[in-house]
Amino acid sequence: MSPLLVIGLLALLLGLQPITTDLYLPALPLLTAQLQAPVAQTQLTLTALLLAFGGSQLVWGPVSDRWGRRPVLLAGLALYVVAALGCALAPSMDWLVAWRTLQGVATGAGVMAARAIVRDLYTPTAGAQAMSKALTGLGVIACASPIAGSQLAQHFGWRATMAALAVFGAATLVLVALRFRESLATPRPDATQPHQLARTWAAIVRHPTFLAYTATTSGSYAGLFTFLAASSFTFIGVLGWTAADVGLLLGVNGACYIAGTILCRRLLQRLGVRRTVAVAGLLAVLGTGSLLAAALLDVANAWAYALPFSLYMVAHGIQQPCGQSGAVSAFPQAAGTAAALNGCAMTLTAFAMGAWLGQHLDGTVYPLVFGTAFWAAWTALASWVLVRRWGVAPAA
Repeated sequence: MSPLLVIGLLALLLGLQPITTDLYLPALPLLTAQLQAPVAQTQLTLTALLLAFGGSQLVWGPVSDRWGRRPVLLAGLALYVVAALGCALAPSMDWLVAWRTLQGVATGAGVMAARAIVRDLYTPTAGAQAMSKALTGLGVIACASPIAGSQLAQHFGWRATMAALAVFGAATLVLVALRFRESLATPRPDATQPHQLARTWAAIVRHPTFLAYTATTSGSYAGLFTFLAASSFTFIGVLGWTAADVGLLLGVNGACYIAGTILCRRLLQRLGVRRTVAVAGLLAVLGTGSLLAAALLDVANAWAYALPFSLYMVAHGIQQPCGQSGAVSAFPQAAGTAAALNGCAMTLTAFAMGAWLGQHLDGTVYPLVFGTAFWAAWTALASWVLVRRWGVAPAA
């Protein structure tokens, strides 16, 4: 496989998560009205998907270590297409939630396999470079998804957004079927045996390199999730922006994330992985520190909160390539399982943060500000202490 094919495929697989969550968001009000469902039940279409996405990786990871990445991708992407079509044809909200849950299971296969493929094909440092290129593609997908979703919903209805997901999944499935060659050199026949799987999980979650990088990826992702979950309530309800203004802000943040992935590659060449992660921690603290200062000074200008978070998004674009590749770097023979545990930790952390926000959104800027500042500090400390000490795994 050519390097360009590998990076393009990784971008599509990693992009399954943002396109699955973001494409239909503009259609939520229309969906809720047409299916005559309460808003709380509509939210289940997202939360159920996220939980299924995180939990399913714990199964997909060992299976991919046992039978390879290609069978998992073919099965997962086929399931994704079926689930997307089921969503498009769902007659009620209950059916839609069920199909979205299945779609989350399928999404977990693609994202987990992508992270494992990076470890199969690259050394840890080269893997961070490759991951940064793939995540640049993810950033483009994340920026385009809400815009495309709003147009589809406006002109063709909410079911068109689900049909579009089926087309995306089918195109990725065809590319995998025709061009992807198995990347796992040596399958592990015992990878799915319960006793061996328990031992593998225990070895991974005790490994300091895995813990160091998982702390950075989970913290960085939780900070982003905090902002996304609270931004509409804060910028529209508290600071007086319109929905269009918030859409533009999210697009700018996506562009900053892309810039971060590009900067990541430059920093890796000059500084190496550990110091690059340390720089990202500093940028995150500087950005959220400005947010915190604006809140404590009772600043009412929305730009005082919008602009500093752009710096956090640059840091996020640096943290994720380094962290996602670093978390699996110590486990060349169990990369799927390690990628699954890392992905599950990220999802569960974000879900817990979402539950906290649901209880603390109070009509002020403080939940958004304190939440993002907390996770920025968490990520920075992990970058400066844990990654600095254990960020390089022993040679395989």
